[in-house]
Amino acid sequence: MHEKTISKKTVYEGRILNVDVLEVELEDGRTSIREIVQHGVAVAIVPQLPDGRFVFIRQFRKAMERICFEVVAGNCDPGEAEEVSAARELQEETGYSSESLELLGPIYPSVGYCTERIDIYFAKLSPGQGATAFDEDERIETVILSEAEMDEMIRTNQIADAKTLAAWMLYKAKKG
Repeated sequence: MHEKTISKKTVYEGRILNVDVLEVELEDGRTSIREIVQHGVAVAIVPQLPDGRFVFIRQFRKAMERICFEVVAGNCDPGEAEEVSAARELQEETGYSSESLELLGPIYPSVGYCTERIDIYFAKLSPGQGATAFDEDERIETVILSEAEMDEMIRTNQIADAKTLAAWMLYKAKKG
């Protein structure tokens, strides 16, 4: 299966994403339109404290109009290696640094219309919490949970964020 791109027009250029409209030729010769959100690579981290508990964050998400419970995550800066981005986001959002980072795998949250890839990492945290360094428009709270508490939050539908659900599933499949 394949679609040949006939034409592409960028209809929006933003700070973190662009939107392209593509005309494509289908295998049977017909044409169709595809709207594609171009988004760079991001990282998400499942951080574990030395005592076995996990660090998550809570923040208001305007698109959802609610406070969301999430894994630590963020976009990679241009030219920045994913592992470097993961360590940076972990420190900025929680104040913790990692003894080790392990790539659990990539996810593609919206393959039907978006190019975004999120690399999911597991982090063994160093003891002690340092200072956070939020972006000027971020308001983040750190939440520490046991594995059982996280499982219960998922079971009772308290977590709606797809990257968090996927990250926890990858953690459980590979480390848990």
